[in-house]
Amino acid sequence: MFVQLHLLTSYPPSNLNRDDMGRPKTATMGGVSRLRVSSQSLKRAWRTSPVFEERLQGALSVRTRRLAGEVRKSLLDKGAEAKLADATAIAIGKALYGEVDPGKDFRAVQLAFIGPAERAAVAALVDKVIAEGKAPSDDDAKAVVLEQPKGADLALFGRMLASSPHFNVEAAAEVAHALTVHRAEVEDDYFTAVDDLQTRDEDDSAGAGAGFVGETGFGAGLFYLYICVDMDLLTRNLGGDAELAQAAVQALTQAAATVGPSGKRASFASRAYASYILAERGDALPRSLSVAFLKGTEMLAEAAAALQGAAEKMDRAYGATAAARYRLDVEAGVGDMDGLLAFVAGEPGNLSAASA
Repeated sequence: MFVQLHLLTSYPPSNLNRDDMGRPKTATMGGVSRLRVSSQSLKRAWRTSPVFEERLQGALSVRTRRLAGEVRKSLLDKGAEAKLADATAIAIGKALYGEVDPGKDFRAVQLAFIGPAERAAVAALVDKVIAEGKAPSDDDAKAVVLEQPKGADLALFGRMLASSPHFNVEAAAEVAHALTVHRAEVEDDYFTAVDDLQTRDEDDSAGAGAGFVGETGFGAGLFYLYICVDMDLLTRNLGGDAELAQAAVQALTQAAATVGPSGKRASFASRAYASYILAERGDALPRSLSVAFLKGTEMLAEAAAALQGAAEKMDRAYGATAAARYRLDVEAGVGDMDGLLAFVAGEPGNLSAASA
């Protein structure tokens, strides 16, 4: 059972996701340059958004390399001796990360997602250490790492623990890099910062009042984003909790429609909602509809029509590629967020596969 989302979101001049030179990321598709937003940047924005926080309270993970240090601090705050706190932090850090550095606040080399069930297990182990007055055994420390850590975000986006691959979690959500549906160029904004106390009489090669001169890259365009969620895998990742799996896919859907990366947001006010969303549900093998934009298209209506046309052509060639569909089209006044969220959770759609 797959839920697939196809979104069209328009961004005015912005720099959502920067490359190593500080300029908007790009990719070549259909022989032309497009603006690009990486899936890593998108997932980070969604996972830390108010949407996830509100919809998935108590079921969110934390990605950190500092948990062993937090364990040590907790023990010291509760009156444990430094030697006991150090030994416990090392044991738990070894179980979660493979290795931590006592010389750097017991930080691990690698980041790791720690699920809410695992954080609860760590807290319980800390209480046990306080009560018994001795460091945990290796088995007790290893017991805090769980095959099903019960984090909705972790279940969606997966995790890799290099030191304990048995506890890796396969991501239930596949997220493509967002690309503009048309040719797009990166431009440069030349700017100055004014020194408010500098007078016109001062000899300044940068010009009267100019205290700094710089430039920043930006671009604008209509982005296509594709997401695929394996609902069966998502439910398994959450220990069979179908209700939490529904909440997770709803949170992902709403966040993808309303939340974007925050790069250079103060300079560009780059906030946007999706103008068109095609949601699909069914057990056919998933497929992106990026082929609709190989030639490039500029206008939202043309892009929406191209997306729907690509879905119809796939259906004609391969048979129904979705059992049901739901369309949210802001310009056409079709669909709404409540209907979309009900659809991804299992309610009927506003389009059949044949009428998409």
